[in-house]
Amino acid sequence: MEQPVRQYDRSEAAPQATPAPARTFVIDLEGALLRSELLMEALFSSPGRMLARFGAGGRPGMAALTDILARAEIDYSHLPYDTDVLNQALAARARGETIFLVADRFADHAAGIAAHLGFDGVVAPADLVDRASVDRISERSRSRPSLKVWAQALRVYQYAKNTLVFVPVITAHQMNVATLGTTLLAFLAFSACASGAYLMNDLLDLAADRQHPTKRHRALAAGDLPISSALLAIPVLWTFAVAASLCISTAFLGVLAVYLATTIAYSLVLKRKMLVDVVTLAGLYSLRIGAGAVATGVMLSEWLMIFSLFVFTSLALIKRFSELSMREGAGLADPSNRDYRITDLHIIAAMAAASAMNAVTVFALYLSSSAVTPLYSRPWLLWLLAPLLLYWFGRALMIAHRREMPDDPIIYAFRDGASRTTVAAMICIMLAAI
Repeated sequence: MEQPVRQYDRSEAAPQATPAPARTFVIDLEGALLRSELLMEALFSSPGRMLARFGAGGRPGMAALTDILARAEIDYSHLPYDTDVLNQALAARARGETIFLVADRFADHAAGIAAHLGFDGVVAPADLVDRASVDRISERSRSRPSLKVWAQALRVYQYAKNTLVFVPVITAHQMNVATLGTTLLAFLAFSACASGAYLMNDLLDLAADRQHPTKRHRALAAGDLPISSALLAIPVLWTFAVAASLCISTAFLGVLAVYLATTIAYSLVLKRKMLVDVVTLAGLYSLRIGAGAVATGVMLSEWLMIFSLFVFTSLALIKRFSELSMREGAGLADPSNRDYRITDLHIIAAMAAASAMNAVTVFALYLSSSAVTPLYSRPWLLWLLAPLLLYWFGRALMIAHRREMPDDPIIYAFRDGASRTTVAAMICIMLAAI
């Protein structure tokens, strides 16, 4: 007689395993996840709006400022996050862990960042009592910004523009140890002043730069340089510029003050005005030439200033053309911090070409005037410069049209092999004509 087969319940065969407690993965928002300072991010998310709210609040003081910063509109999607920390968070999520941010201030901003990144919420440091089931990424040791990072932030490569202060002594044939030494000091003063202005401009343009295909790699936008460090560097640079200027003359200091005031106005307002920005840039370039004349006491030629104005207007227009054509090629929308549209490309190109041709015309008229005779024994050789100028301007326009021009045409002139050859040929012709 067959014995009935007994059905065993698995719970009888083995005790039920107790599930392991779910682990929690917490990340410090400041010092670990964010490669910047949240307070500074709030302050520079929209500086003009922040100041307007602070002035209209009627409650001066740190409490009012903190309240305003807590309500600042920060673009969480473009903040400089630490990629290594984000990768660790993704790995924790794959293990089924819950992820929280740790923040002791600006709780609303922390919650917004957590929601944007898909984390589970925000906790205060005091709430992390049970550490047995908590994995935490606390403050990461970050090295000080390297010299390379500082050089990028200060835009040392842009110092090539400041060599324009040497133009007056070169064109007036008054090069000697005294004038060259004074001009070198003027070059250093302009470079320090310009670097401070660049840092200020990058701070004001943080939000826009982070949405730009190339400018998002700038030191401040990428979080490589702390905002607080930039704020400390600006007054140091401007103090050095003032001290160097006083070693030259008070008149030169006045010119540098005009340059700085115009640069600040450009960063705050003028660069957002259609064509006003182009005229301002051309004026700032020409002002460098004027500063070189003031520093050395050289009489400034009106021919040189008119020629310079047309040259730099053309280069400023090429700069705008390059920026817009890059956005068109990348399929981006019209720039939010410039009063231009991608559909303006053709008229900007036409104006750039017209300004370039006007510069060549002014140069030809100068060669036909009596002003050239006292400076050159063989002035007829200078006519060879006209086709070289036509070639260089035409090449710059063509390169910009092909979207191969970087943001700044003057920097392009120093890096482009054909441009360097053209400039060298011009210098040889001028020396032969003396």
